Amino acid sequence: MPFAPLVAVPLAACLTAILIVLLKPILQRYALARPNARSSHSVPTPQGAGIAIVLAILATCGLAAALAKPMPNAMEALVLAHGTLLLAVIGAVDDIRPLPASLRLGLQTLVVAGLVMSVEGRLFPAIPLPAERAFAVLAGVWFVNLTNFMDGLDWMTVSALVPVTAALMLLGFIGDLSPLPTLVSASLLGALIGFAPFNRPVARLFLGDVGSLPIGLLVAWLLYRLALQGGLAAAILLPLYYLADATLTLLRRAMKGEKVWQAHRSHYYQRATTNGRSVMEVVACVFLLNIALAALAGTTLLWPSWLVTVAALAAGTCLVAFMLRRFSTMRGETIR
Repeated sequence: MPFAPLVAVPLAACLTAILIVLLKPILQRYALARPNARSSHSVPTPQGAGIAIVLAILATCGLAAALAKPMPNAMEALVLAHGTLLLAVIGAVDDIRPLPASLRLGLQTLVVAGLVMSVEGRLFPAIPLPAERAFAVLAGVWFVNLTNFMDGLDWMTVSALVPVTAALMLLGFIGDLSPLPTLVSASLLGALIGFAPFNRPVARLFLGDVGSLPIGLLVAWLLYRLALQGGLAAAILLPLYYLADATLTLLRRAMKGEKVWQAHRSHYYQRATTNGRSVMEVVACVFLLNIALAALAGTTLLWPSWLVTVAALAAGTCLVAFMLRRFSTMRGETIR
């Protein structure tokens, strides 16, 4: 599929935009997101654009698969497609009538476990295979949920994941990612671009759990595949801001004895708006940060030495730490 990713980007973008236009009247009527403790909006806004994104990705990848002879990693692709659909259904139900946290987490774990079992390869051959897969499932479930947690601001998912998916697609072109992940990353990139005009601040439409959960699964799988192909450092650097913001926020809330599964507005990007920064300023900072992290990830693959890898990880950590510190500081206050 040498040219499929190049076609997948505009195709997925167009399909997403068309489906959103067709679905928006229905979402406006039946899927309004009303402001709650987590919300950054003050008026009811339709959610559920994730339906269009998931359908566009599956249609784009399905068309490419139909044209490819033979289709690479066919069984893995089928498991990924079914897992994506299942998480979309779970998210859609949760958007309309919230599910118990235990049920939601259990279903997510089953989906991620099935996908991990379908992927061949080892990350850490020195440890037992069951232990490695258990770690992969845990990491996958966390990434699915943190993607949902981080979708709490207009354009946040777009600004964070467009650089990540674009970087993954480019890595596929230079041979650091196999054809199937390259195609999926290109389709997801196109779908996010198609969604972007509708979610631009002030958003007219939200992603919803129907979108954030399957998107989290797809990105987690893409990063796992990159790590399995020798790009572990790159797979850490690409989502490093997402990982740091969500994980540190969870730990901080747990240490305070708060109920971590309840809605809140204490993520660093949310605190940034509370501290006087505009939504556009916050998402622009996240976008530029993720471009920098993508460049650092690329250096670890172009120059695969331990010195470059350590330097890139250190630089990425410093950039993320600076951004988190900036977001948690009142506008106009000196950062120390």
